[in-house]
Amino acid sequence: MKIVTISAGLDGVKKRKAHVLGHDLRTQLELKIMLWPSVLLIAIFQFSPLFGLLMAFKRYDPFTGVKGIFTSSWSGFENFAIIFDNFQFWPMLENTVGINVIGSLVGLPVTLLFALLLNEITSTKFKSLIQTVTYLPHFLSWVIYGGLFISILYPQGGIVNYLLMEFHLVNKPIQFLGDPSYFWGLAIGTGLLKDLGWGAILYLAAIAGVDQSLYEAAAIDGAGRFKRMLHITIPSIMPTVMILIIFAVSGMLNNNFTQIYVLQNSLNISASQVIDTYLYQTGLLNFQFAMATAIGLMKSVLALVLLFGANVASKKLTQSGLF
Repeated sequence: MKIVTISAGLDGVKKRKAHVLGHDLRTQLELKIMLWPSVLLIAIFQFSPLFGLLMAFKRYDPFTGVKGIFTSSWSGFENFAIIFDNFQFWPMLENTVGINVIGSLVGLPVTLLFALLLNEITSTKFKSLIQTVTYLPHFLSWVIYGGLFISILYPQGGIVNYLLMEFHLVNKPIQFLGDPSYFWGLAIGTGLLKDLGWGAILYLAAIAGVDQSLYEAAAIDGAGRFKRMLHITIPSIMPTVMILIIFAVSGMLNNNFTQIYVLQNSLNISASQVIDTYLYQTGLLNFQFAMATAIGLMKSVLALVLLFGANVASKKLTQSGLF
């Protein structure tokens, strides 16, 4: 008798679930129809290319087309061995990591400080002016923005060299883009100036969510604006800061390809050759797709390791993380 009762109860639950599912399907049919094109595009452009990772372990011939991805002979880790044996690999890795590490060490604190100071501005008009001026470069392409800096830094006729010569700070024009020793600083500085205002948006959004009663209580206790910033604002937005640090760590092997490519030339190639530009040259210019795939796969694996490592470290140090 109990078995029959339990069976009847399960049947009832199944029928109710089927009824709810059918009802949801009917009432949300329009939404599901609107969703499917996006799902299809993601499947085509995000998941389908994953089969191309097979090229990293094969002797792929580009003339065989897509079919060659599956029919080419296996090479094991031969492509990876060639990458590590390449004389360009270690200087390229040094440039990639160096630009990213120094850029993060400079960019994250400067962007945070800019957001904190911007939040303290009481004049709405002046604050809007500063935001507009600092946001604007983000919407310019690196072709335009980088070209502007190339013109400014040009040895003959560039405003920077002109001022340096006029004030007798140098005896002859400086080859900013022709001397490899200047490239890291230029890459970091131009990237910071371009995205300073845009990068502060996340911090400003986090600051806007801080409980205002904390500021009021601190002001009543006699805390000034600097102390309120130091003891209330920064601790309150620390989870957001840690997430951005985690993203920065996980992206240590990723450079802004367009920025580096625009500023790169044959004279500064020793300091400007990074993994992304090497990928472009190897894959698209030299048609070594198997080699380029191996480099891309290696980058993805290392980025995943860095992501999990930074998240674990963040949880241990600050009790907050990305996941």
